Amino acid sequence: MTPRTPIWKAIATSLRSDIAEGLYVAGDKLPTEAVLATRFGVNRHTVRHALAALADESMVHARRGAGVFVTTTLTNYPIGRRVRFHQNLRAAGRTPAKKVLLLETRVAHASEAVALKLERGAQVHVYEGLSLSEGRPIALFRSVFPEIRFANLLTHLAADPSVTAALGQFGVSDYTRASTRVNAKLATATQALHLQISEHAPVLRTISLNVDTDDVPVEVGRTWFAGDKVTLTLADK
Repeated sequence: MTPRTPIWKAIATSLRSDIAEGLYVAGDKLPTEAVLATRFGVNRHTVRHALAALADESMVHARRGAGVFVTTTLTNYPIGRRVRFHQNLRAAGRTPAKKVLLLETRVAHASEAVALKLERGAQVHVYEGLSLSEGRPIALFRSVFPEIRFANLLTHLAADPSVTAALGQFGVSDYTRASTRVNAKLATATQALHLQISEHAPVLRTISLNVDTDDVPVEVGRTWFAGDKVTLTLADK
């Protein structure tokens, strides 16, 4: 027998979807507890529990005597041939930032070696981090680079988290997206912790390959976007 979803969780999911779909945007006041209680056929305590869950995710905040207001709206993130995190967010009117979680060198996994056209057992540099918009996490990423071409890449990334700047130190003046795959996943416990969302909340995972101007692979990456914080859009450029 499949366990029933607690009513407060179902209400939180419904309100989260309303915000994700743009029915309420940053600064908007949500309906009162009484109105929501009538809408969902529950008591105010249940509604309060759902709103507290959204507040824990920094999606809403309460103002004493005024009501509950939406804190965040979806960030539009274009997926095209040139995907630059900082440029994308600034174009959307957001302030971007990155937090480094891991910098390491290891043996390439089989799929990484194939994507980067490396021999079995080749070394790769791994850069894992958190992408932030207005100080709030919107995505986790893992970028993998061939060590044989970018020997001390991690030193540059430790000083400056920009991939574009780091690759530029090795003469890569430009790189483009050769391929992108997108699919839906459910957030693991650790992903949820980093992204400040609920465990098993929807995330959008992209698997991408970037190449230089000679079509030589320079980076293979995976990114997990918080599904209720980001809208992925296809761009021509």
